[in-house]
Amino acid sequence: MTSLIVLLVLVAAAAGLLRWRRPAWFWLTFGVTFAALRVLVRYGSVMDACGLTVPAARWRIGLARMTNRPVPGPRAPRILRVRPTRTGLVLRLKLRPGQDAFDVAASCDRLRHSFAVYGVTSRELRSGVVEVRMTGYDVLKRVQMPAVTDTRPMRVPVALREDGSVHFRDYRTVPHALTLGATESGKSVYQRNLVAALASQRVALVGIDCKQGVELFPLARRFSALADNPDSAAELLDALVSHMEDVYQLIRAEQRITADVPDAEIAADIWDLREDLRPIPIVVLVDEVAELALFATKDEEKRRDRIITALARLAQLGRAAGIYLEICGQRFGSELGKGITMLRAQLTGRTAHRVNDESSANMAFGDIAPDAVLAAIQIPTDTPGVAVTGDSTGGWARIRAPHTSLRQAVNICNRHADLTPDVPALAPFRPALGAPAPALVPAVETAPAAA
Repeated sequence: MTSLIVLLVLVAAAAGLLRWRRPAWFWLTFGVTFAALRVLVRYGSVMDACGLTVPAARWRIGLARMTNRPVPGPRAPRILRVRPTRTGLVLRLKLRPGQDAFDVAASCDRLRHSFAVYGVTSRELRSGVVEVRMTGYDVLKRVQMPAVTDTRPMRVPVALREDGSVHFRDYRTVPHALTLGATESGKSVYQRNLVAALASQRVALVGIDCKQGVELFPLARRFSALADNPDSAAELLDALVSHMEDVYQLIRAEQRITADVPDAEIAADIWDLREDLRPIPIVVLVDEVAELALFATKDEEKRRDRIITALARLAQLGRAAGIYLEICGQRFGSELGKGITMLRAQLTGRTAHRVNDESSANMAFGDIAPDAVLAAIQIPTDTPGVAVTGDSTGGWARIRAPHTSLRQAVNICNRHADLTPDVPALAPFRPALGAPAPALVPAVETAPAAA
């Protein structure tokens, strides 16, 4: 008996230690079992308390009266499947007639308290079927990406969502994106994760970093073109526009519009071309867009209009030519001048890290997902990297990218430097990779000579 008590105490202490220090391990060893039991035992009463039940069918009530049996009570959505994951539980529910997926979504917070889990989200899979995802712990506190992810060409994992799923950046689905965030909000780390994920793919990276290149130039071995000031950025964008026009000429020449060619084989963008003819897709990363839009003199104003016009043309026409934009900044409002709102309207993907005011959050989500504005301004300052992401569908979610140091990103880019493609139109802007310059100050402070 004493041995059993000691064993139970040790197990309880181990469970408490795991829950404090390693919540993921605690969930996989203890939490998933307890949570599944809570869901299965409390399911009927919780659904009834949350208003997610409907009266029994009339034929059931009539049959019960005819056979002199108890009248059946309200019916909850039927559980089709319960699937444990590394971060929580996934329930697939079959809704009863008269129920709606919005009813489940509106009850997510009550379900979270009732089932004693960290978070609950829901989404409609198809008509009458809803998936409810429960997270057992705060997965954004210490981000751990899965070892294996569903990576495809032009689709890379960059962050973890609050429901435990992986957030992918899919350029084929969302070609252009805008990333906002205040200083020290984690915007640069998000950009590093994006570059590191794209480094192993067959893609040309083009960077515009007007902070004298301090963010992107350390990753230069994996970049096909880089610009570190507005003047070179204007020339680089003009070269991209010319390259886009050349790609369209290639597509026109290979469209194969004849009567005997199936509709699915008619080329309308680079992904419809044969692989041996397909141009290299290009991802353009702009580190601080405000530096391209601000001006102080007439000459700088002309350069600014040239830059914004080129960016707008690439955003409107670049997708079919395989040119994708990733624009980052602290603010992206109409105060940056004409053409900015037109450019923003073309940026389908929106990601907002911590912002300093509500108007900055409105710049990201005000026109696509107003509910996400409040979530963006509530991100605390002590959680850098936490962001809210959304798109034109109106859906949004909290995400957090794993912390990637600049050294880690540099190592990944250097490891895949041989994959850097040579794009003839961008050859003048290829970064020069010479030997590192000698240090101007001694690495170790020397003691003064004795008198």
